[in-house]
Amino acid sequence: MPWTGWQHCDRSVTLGRIITCDADVAEGAAWLAAADARFAHALKLTGPLPLRLRADGFDALIGAIISQQVSVASANAMRAKMDAAGLTFEGAILAAGEEGLRAAGLSRQKIRYALALAEAGIDYAALRHAPDAEVIATLTAVPGVGLWTAQIYAMFSLGRADVFAPGDLALQEAAKILFDMPDRPKPKLLAAMAQDWSPWRSVAARALFSYYRVAKQREGIR
Repeated sequence: MPWTGWQHCDRSVTLGRIITCDADVAEGAAWLAAADARFAHALKLTGPLPLRLRADGFDALIGAIISQQVSVASANAMRAKMDAAGLTFEGAILAAGEEGLRAAGLSRQKIRYALALAEAGIDYAALRHAPDAEVIATLTAVPGVGLWTAQIYAMFSLGRADVFAPGDLALQEAAKILFDMPDRPKPKLLAAMAQDWSPWRSVAARALFSYYRVAKQREGIR
């Protein structure tokens, strides 16, 4: 069943902190600001950080696959065709096959990835209660679901508080500017830097995404 929106803060989960509401994000932001004056500076510029929770499940991941390496307009057009054809769950994707997915505008590669995801049999409800590493490993085992997609899913579809995506170019660029680095940090270096932001690495990501928009006046991620 897809995520339908948190109604209140829920701190009963035992997997580590789960972000469910604005108060959780604010708590993480306050922790980061106290830990590092540069985050305090960034947060003064960005204002309150967004909750940024999304639906989980198959539909979220098929949307990520559709969006890979195409413009937002192209992704939206493909998504509209798929929605109109009812291609929003595993059974429909498998029944449509290559021909039906091609008619919806998917490339040969995206067709392969969509079918692989539909065939993977992922228990999305179980992922809500799985450790972060298991979530990442389960998702990246599927062709077309890379590490960045899995990390973004864990952060924003599952609300994991201590996941980061060091391969994201917007995060790298924001870190370069905020921490006055000569070059954009490579993923390995940014991942090492993010260790200092635990247990609120996904709030650090929100802060850097927001700071990126302030610094660059454009969206970091779709």
